[in-house]
Amino acid sequence: MLSEGKISVSVMCSDLMNLERDFRELERLGTDYFHVDVTDAHFVPNLTFGIDFIRAMHGVTTLPLDIHLMVEDPAPLLEVMDLRPEDRISLHVEQGERLHELARKVRSRGARFGLVLNPDVPVEALEPYLPELEWVILMLVHPGFAGAKLIDGIMDKVAVARRYLDEKGYPGVEIAVDGSVSCERARIMRGMGASIFIGGTAGIYRKGMTLEETMPQFRQAIS
Repeated sequence: MLSEGKISVSVMCSDLMNLERDFRELERLGTDYFHVDVTDAHFVPNLTFGIDFIRAMHGVTTLPLDIHLMVEDPAPLLEVMDLRPEDRISLHVEQGERLHELARKVRSRGARFGLVLNPDVPVEALEPYLPELEWVILMLVHPGFAGAKLIDGIMDKVAVARRYLDEKGYPGVEIAVDGSVSCERARIMRGMGASIFIGGTAGIYRKGMTLEETMPQFRQAIS
């Protein structure tokens, strides 16, 4: 049975000079998570949020942070990062065998664990880690910057991933989608088996529209 659709709003796309205001508004409008992209300008070519910013976000919301670590070495960050129960940590499958230890480290801090697949990484790369997963994020764009273009045909990977997880005996592992997720695309991928939708400039922070307008539309698309 498909899990209830959830919205994770991309903080990268928010008004960073008025972030607390956006958080309050998004909480009122029913977001489930705040998606925080942490990059190091090495794993991907951008430098975004760090430890202090995550601590500050915890100071203005009680909702779980959905933290996507796009860094070459996540271990030192996980040692000092402020984590709360139900916060979500997603690491890239390229981290390899040390993911087993990193997953234990995340859970020892009371947080939850998932993996990320870049567009060119097949779903079969998940196999060594399936028993440890709660979700997988499928990147629909090349990661690093907000507003990236959707890769042609990439949405089909949602159905491939859902079938793969079900056949391997992991129907409870949720599928999240990240990158150029518009309402129309969210609706299609919901039908393919996605249940967590990371909303940025294509779905939530849409030009010429308010959050009051976009959030209900996005919620309807994934219901």
